[in-house]
Amino acid sequence: MRHVMALGIKLTLTATVLFSILTIFSTALFSEITFISLVITLAAYVIGDLFILPRFGNFIAAIADFVMLAPGIWLFSQFFMEEAPANLILASLFAATFLALSEVLFHAYMENRVLKRQEDEVRYFNNDITLNRLQTEFAEEEDIHDVKKHEQSK
Repeated sequence: MRHVMALGIKLTLTATVLFSILTIFSTALFSEITFISLVITLAAYVIGDLFILPRFGNFIAAIADFVMLAPGIWLFSQFFMEEAPANLILASLFAATFLALSEVLFHAYMENRVLKRQEDEVRYFNNDITLNRLQTEFAEEEDIHDVKKHEQSK
């Protein structure tokens, strides 16, 4: 459920930026932008948010998102839209820049809400969490009379 919510947030963010940018620079159809948003969101989520973010951190993941998004948006735009190449390149760069900047906030959400819980569950089920490793100390109770006898014998 956590991943579905995160994918929904990411898809909304990506679609909003792509609808805003691509309709300014080109005559893109709603269905084309929706398809581009879906494909870009799924690829960026799997590669950037689930693979790169936990291993390398927020900054590197945002840079990786920009490096993935700019050519990806440009490639799909070339495939679907018949605009001047300069317009599509410029639109792709603007969209990738805005998405990479907004991804910084999304990565914070991912680290706090999705990835942290996932790590906690893995630790819990693998019994690696130290809170679950409780130790019991065993000792014998000594009778007060035995202690007094022991002290008197010294």
